Amino acid sequence: MAAKFPSDIEIAQKNKMAHINDIATKISIDTDDLELYGKSKAKLPLSIIDEKKIAKNNLVLVTALTPTPAGEGKTTTSIGLTEGLNKIGKQATVVLREPSLGPVFGIKGGAAGGGYAQVVPMEDINLHFTGDFSAVEKANNLLSALIDNNIQSKTKSLGIDPRTIIWKRVMDMNDRSLRQITIGLGGTANGIPREDGFNITPASEVMAILCMAESFADLKTKLGNIFIGYTMDKKPIYARDLKAENAMAILLKDAIKPNLVQTLEENPAIIHGGPFANIAQGTNTIIATKVGLSLSDYVVTEAGFGADLGAEKFLDIKCVSGGLKPKALVLVATIRALRHHGGAKKEEYNDASVERVGNGFANLEKHIENCKKFGLNPVVAINAFPSDTEEEVKLIQERCAKIGVQAIVAEGFAKGGDGMTNLAEAVVKEVESGKSNFHPLYNWNLTIKEKIERVAKEIYGAEGVDYSKKAITDLKKIDALGLQGLPVCMAKTQKSFSDNDKLLGRPTGFRVNVREFEFATGAGFVIPILGNMMRMPGLPATPASEGMDIDNDGVISGLS
Repeated sequence: MAAKFPSDIEIAQKNKMAHINDIATKISIDTDDLELYGKSKAKLPLSIIDEKKIAKNNLVLVTALTPTPAGEGKTTTSIGLTEGLNKIGKQATVVLREPSLGPVFGIKGGAAGGGYAQVVPMEDINLHFTGDFSAVEKANNLLSALIDNNIQSKTKSLGIDPRTIIWKRVMDMNDRSLRQITIGLGGTANGIPREDGFNITPASEVMAILCMAESFADLKTKLGNIFIGYTMDKKPIYARDLKAENAMAILLKDAIKPNLVQTLEENPAIIHGGPFANIAQGTNTIIATKVGLSLSDYVVTEAGFGADLGAEKFLDIKCVSGGLKPKALVLVATIRALRHHGGAKKEEYNDASVERVGNGFANLEKHIENCKKFGLNPVVAINAFPSDTEEEVKLIQERCAKIGVQAIVAEGFAKGGDGMTNLAEAVVKEVESGKSNFHPLYNWNLTIKEKIERVAKEIYGAEGVDYSKKAITDLKKIDALGLQGLPVCMAKTQKSFSDNDKLLGRPTGFRVNVREFEFATGAGFVIPILGNMMRMPGLPATPASEGMDIDNDGVISGLS
């Protein structure tokens, strides 16, 4: 009987970490520049950023096909690829987002990679880490407090109409009961009663701003540009009108600095920021990516969910805003996801079926086509699972080859860097070929409707776009606020190319429906809401938290 494969946390806890000073030395960081959080974590100064090195070095984006609910292993692949690149003699750093406590205690149980492709200290990264999420939460909720205080004020009131306030409080936990609440009850001393609600912290515009800011001064400007609502005489109100931006920035003074940790194989890892990709831009901070590119020849980073969400936003929003130019793209696929898109039910994901994989390939093929629209020829990484068969893998590789794409089996989960050298070599070959010529899908100068239509038709495969009455009203507000020149950050289900999560594979003949708009004037994008998107998730029937424990010595179990 084969030995049971150890859990992620068992692998992480058996690993002996190097001191963070030693990791810093590997990428030529003066240890005096580190702000230590114990022996295994450190904050990095923004002064490290070097635009000349950024232009010279190589950015690799890892994305995926449309995922199953459990995800297909982008983070695991990103970490494993970094190990593999270092194995073949390249200086590489992985740059990732920070996990949210919502998914950690809800469905995923952890998000620091998996198997022998992890970043450590795994428990710290998955839990409070260096306090960045807490700082975002506090800055967000300070603005909420200032808004309600101003409504209550008799001497400094801006005349805010409480009915128009769009700003919500946040907390980093799945708690559906807080989606819609009433505040200010209990008498005049407790404020003015109004409707309010909570979003999860990764959905906060403060998080989006942290990830889009390029300096501390830029952070303050963006915070001041946050739109709150209108006055009674229909004038827009921004955070700067409440003189909120400086105090908010003070709370983020440490959170703006990227976090240095390490992989299991003692390679550098930078982890910073954490917006979701279905409701926000889904990538780590511009600052973290630029710090990585200032320190390493290769930087591997990932964008959330499928390429139709995270990668599209990374390429159309983050890269354009930050002046970044990826030189290679890795598209993660799994046999189980292809079975899923080929008609397998959840209980059949591990059942071999060449027919279902063949049918599900249409989803992967559409993602490959989309990547090429950005001038990037992807390398497909088949994230290996024990239930994969040679016939299924061969089918994917043959079909990819027919459309000019190489598909490599990635075994980082089981073998760490040793299982990723083939993928690393393929990525280096792609970079060194010079064939990739990144360009965004659309010009920001197009109208909001034109940008939405470009994404819907080109990336999703929709026949067109429909707008609700509220969405049409919102478009008039967007125009009045002068936001037409901003990019669009589509809020859409991650389960389908369409806005209907039941349409798997490569759906055709559908239209997408824009229900309403939100606008992140501070972060710098307009958010079309497609379907019913939740900014405060709920817990599943059996939360991952039920399987977690901590013993008398402080050893945690159940994180995965």
